[in-house]
Amino acid sequence: MKKNIYVENETGFLRKLLIHSPDSGLGKVVPSKAQDWLFEDIVHLDTIRKKEYDLYIQILLYFLDPEIMKNRGEEFQSTYANRDIYQPEKPSYFNSDKVIELQRLLMDILKISNVKEQLVASVCALESCSYAIQQQLLKLNEGKLAKVFLSGVLSENQMIFPPVPNFIFTRDIGIVIHDHILLNKPKKEARKREALLAKYIFHHHPLFENHRSNIIELEEFQNHFLLPTEEQESIVTIEGGDVMMVAPGHVMIGVSERTSQEAASEATKVLFEKNVVQKVSIVKIPKKRDYMHIDTVFTQVKKNVWVILGEFAILQREENPYQIIDHSLGEKSLHLNSTEVIQFIQNLDGIVTKRFDCVESLLRDICVEDLGCRPEEVKMVYSGNKKFPYDVREQWTDSCNLLAIKDGVALAYDRNDHTLEAFKEIGFSIMEGEELLEKFRTQQLSPENLEDTIIIMPSAELSRARGGFHCMSMPLLRDSLH
Repeated sequence: MKKNIYVENETGFLRKLLIHSPDSGLGKVVPSKAQDWLFEDIVHLDTIRKKEYDLYIQILLYFLDPEIMKNRGEEFQSTYANRDIYQPEKPSYFNSDKVIELQRLLMDILKISNVKEQLVASVCALESCSYAIQQQLLKLNEGKLAKVFLSGVLSENQMIFPPVPNFIFTRDIGIVIHDHILLNKPKKEARKREALLAKYIFHHHPLFENHRSNIIELEEFQNHFLLPTEEQESIVTIEGGDVMMVAPGHVMIGVSERTSQEAASEATKVLFEKNVVQKVSIVKIPKKRDYMHIDTVFTQVKKNVWVILGEFAILQREENPYQIIDHSLGEKSLHLNSTEVIQFIQNLDGIVTKRFDCVESLLRDICVEDLGCRPEEVKMVYSGNKKFPYDVREQWTDSCNLLAIKDGVALAYDRNDHTLEAFKEIGFSIMEGEELLEKFRTQQLSPENLEDTIIIMPSAELSRARGGFHCMSMPLLRDSLH
């Protein structure tokens, strides 16, 4: 039977994914609330849409759904004249079944009357809305109601709750692990409505009908509500940016600012009990806003190639610029950050543990032991090309957060010059997104024959949101690596 939802690696040819195009909620973020809503700055919505995200959509469609580009390519080229093709609520929306818009799925389930009633009641309870507001929402059609859930705007002069601008980072709502779906449990209040909407979509949309028994939701430990008030913040929290399906049978889970150690432990337990995987690698990183998730400090670009921030690599011990000298201790230096990497392997005899001295050691081990690469073939690309301060500057603008569309072909921001230079040094080509689209249109290139290429995308506004293309994608189906 043809697989509908299945992911067993990070770089196999991407066949189906979830996205969410920037909606009007991003244009409602105000400076005083930006950080509460997990944005570093306010963004210009039209620039994000027309000059940045729309290009991302077109490139995804050429790779995943070329029939749409073949039949409707001219409509995409006339984007400035008519943008209805990009608007999920419009009849002329492109509506691919491979590049799948979450807002469209939300609209679909809101057509189901009992689901609509339950979801309206749940959102109103979460946002402390009045009964009168709840009744108003129930009268809206599915298109309008979906927009209200995302933007918080009920009418032109009535904003009833905050927007959910982070919904564009679809990676975080869940992750596909083989044919199972691990749903998120966000730590930050700003993302609670996202999680609720995603839960209803996964449990009620026909797209996931055959996988509902494979949906995993992590629970809090028993009687957590009896903790003292100051300790009652959610203990079990996890987001998809901290989960990577790195090889068949092997999942990586980060412990970070957003994902708790308790969640990583619970996820490991559940995945082993269900025999979904045989290996779980736990990567603990410092709880800093600079990092957020493990996919902000490393991602895989090719079977044998990773991009990584030097603080988490072997080079840290060889030429470490991140040292604090405490003169009261003489010349003894202390590392600014520390990490812990431990792997659990389930076999017939039980669970075996294995420790790694740094993240890079784990990544090299994955390439060799799980993906069949020779040790000398494995390559690391370092953020900023190992040069301070460009390494940390470019990591902040997502130099390590790349999305592999196929093995060796990945999307990146154009602003991270030194990291791109490091890719060139190991043989990758760098191509601008607009140039690539033109070559696809004129059939000078095709997605199938493109190899070892970093596609660079405009990033003036998108990068302000602190998330790259890895964040802005939730893969549902990838090819195996051979």
